[in-house]
This record gives sequence, C-alpha cells and structure tokens, in this order.
Amino acid sequence: MTNLPEGTLERLVEAARAVRLNAHAPYSSFHVGAAVLDEHGNVSVGCNMENGAYPLGTCAEAVALGSMVASGGRECRAIVIVGTGETLITPCGGCRQRIAELAVDGTDIYCVAEKGDETQRMSVEDVLPGGFRL
Repeated sequence: MTNLPEGTLERLVEAARAVRLNAHAPYSSFHVGAAVLDEHGNVSVGCNMENGAYPLGTCAEAVALGSMVASGGRECRAIVIVGTGETLITPCGGCRQRIAELAVDGTDIYCVAEKGDETQRMSVEDVLPGGFRL
C-alpha cells in the first residue's frame, strides 16, 4: 500500500529502471537507478557513477536528490531505488542521511528489483532510526 497518487509509484519505478541503464559502472557492472518525487510532483532521476579512485564513486540516490535540488525541489516525497538483477538493494549509510535531510514526514523509500514485481517499502525511520533531520 502506498500513500502516493494513483500511477505515481509506477512512474517512479519506470524512471528508475530506465536511468539505471545509463549508469557508469565499468568496475562492478552493478547498475543502480533512482527516481525522486518532489513537492511539485516532478520526478528527478540519477544513476550510479563509479570512479577508478573507488571512494569517489557517486550513488544513484545522491545524484537523483542533487538533481531534485538543482531543479528547484526542496522536499523528497518518495524515492525508488532499482539495482541490478533480482536482488533488492537499500541505500548506503550516506544516502540514508541525504534522504532523511530532504524527506518530509510520510516519505516512503521503495526498493525495487530490476526484473519482476518484488518491492520493499520502508519509511525514513526504518532506514535511519533516530537520524538527524532539520
């Protein structure tokens, strides 16, 4: 069950799956896509970008949230994350904090398999209990 308007989750999943194909992942071949819904109903997307200096890679969630902010969005209302294969992935610790800082009460995080219909819905509190929020 989702608190999003009808068809919105499907639109976010489609956007995250599509942008995942653009990931720059020459080292791991693990492509991740993310789609964020902002307070205006706009969807911002991002994909992971690996770097030969491994700690300098950028997560799909960080790119999508940065795109949302660059486009004028200030509130993350929902985020969908799609990884490679049938395994559900969850945000890393840094992205959990990024999401928490931009999320509003009731923001849901959806982890979705690349193929099939498996989806895990979590709240910000689920992924970052006691997290720091402004």
